[in-house]
Amino acid sequence: MMNKPQIAKLINGLLDHDDQKANDCLKILEEKSRDSSELYSFFDTFAEMLSNDNSYIRTRGILLIAANAKWDTDNKIDGIIDKFLGCITDEKPITARQCVKVLPAIVKYKPGLKEVIANALHNADLSNYKESMQSLILRDIQKALNEIGVF
Repeated sequence: MMNKPQIAKLINGLLDHDDQKANDCLKILEEKSRDSSELYSFFDTFAEMLSNDNSYIRTRGILLIAANAKWDTDNKIDGIIDKFLGCITDEKPITARQCVKVLPAIVKYKPGLKEVIANALHNADLSNYKESMQSLILRDIQKALNEIGVF
């Protein structure tokens, strides 16, 4: 178990300008989230990251929200699902792909969101991306739909 100052340092590290440092913090926090609900109390911080101007920070928020889905006893994901699903068509295709890839994990722990997530995937407008990226994101969407049992 980590103490609050250690956790706070890692959470602050998610915003570090050094992407390697920030990603190191992300990996530790993701691993911790898999094993314990200890980081769920920081959910609102992760949700705020979805609005950050920096796409790397948005991606970190997406990944940590998904990693904490199994601990979401307060239904906080339900409250931000529209904002989260907006990331399916993030201006940065890498962020969009990361969002799509974690949606099956969210559905696993939040089955009540299956329909809204499936609808968002089916209705995603990928026209803002280059054709090469559109095909990759579309493949990610098809894989996610298969994983959550919707075609």
